[in-house]
Amino acid sequence: MTATLAEQAKKIKPLGDRIVIQKAEAAEKTEGGIYLPSGSQEKPLEGIVVAVGPGSNTDKGEKSPMTVKEGDRVLYSKFAGTDIKVGSEELLIVSEKEVLAIIEQ
Repeated sequence: MTATLAEQAKKIKPLGDRIVIQKAEAAEKTEGGIYLPSGSQEKPLEGIVVAVGPGSNTDKGEKSPMTVKEGDRVLYSKFAGTDIKVGSEELLIVSEKEVLAIIEQ
């Protein structure tokens, strides 16, 4: 994540249980070395969390803590969230429910 993207992402403060994700780049070539045209590249369903909301409220009015944190690499569902553009970077805003897993490195 570039310094300017980090600065711009900090201006986005997700509400409730929302998360802002920087999408991973699509693979430009296969493992066998064949280059793929941009139209046939499969979009990855993973990315890096750049901003996290405060969490949702429970029925008792208490804050439910968020499971993910900034910097986590996550896997999200295929049709999740809302795409936004910050500068030249595409980001995704999703609900915490749409995050399927945290990818450990």
